[in-house]
Amino acid sequence: MKKQSAGILVYRFVNDHCEVLLIHPGGPLWKKRDRDAWSIPKGEFDDDENPFDAAIREFKEETGHDIDGDFREMEPVIQKGGKTVYAWAVEGDLDASDITSNTFRMEWPPKSGYYQDFPEADKADWISLAEAQEKMFKGQEPLIDQLADKLGL
Repeated sequence: MKKQSAGILVYRFVNDHCEVLLIHPGGPLWKKRDRDAWSIPKGEFDDDENPFDAAIREFKEETGHDIDGDFREMEPVIQKGGKTVYAWAVEGDLDASDITSNTFRMEWPPKSGYYQDFPEADKADWISLAEAQEKMFKGQEPLIDQLADKLGL
């Protein structure tokens, strides 16, 4: 089965400048990475789940917030590694410092026999469109271009 994920690209305007909400992956492997590490809140789903429903679920799991509004469907993009990412853009505003993410368990340090829980997302931030393209995972950047086109920017 091909890997696929679905997520929500939240945007807002501050002083006539558009910003997007991105999250940074949690865990020790991502701790020191900034460039090519940020993402829209998203997660994998199976073929039997509706992609939009998965996007809403994943947003809640990775931010701790519900989201509602006038959703704009984006064209799917292919992330590095071949995963297809389905996304919907919506205007919104939330406190990026107030996210609560679900967790995952991994052996850390490697081969130590010790397991720890880490948040799927350790932080979120509002980021300009230009900066978002520098910080996002490879393959997700076209979502920013699509958003700019949809908003006439």
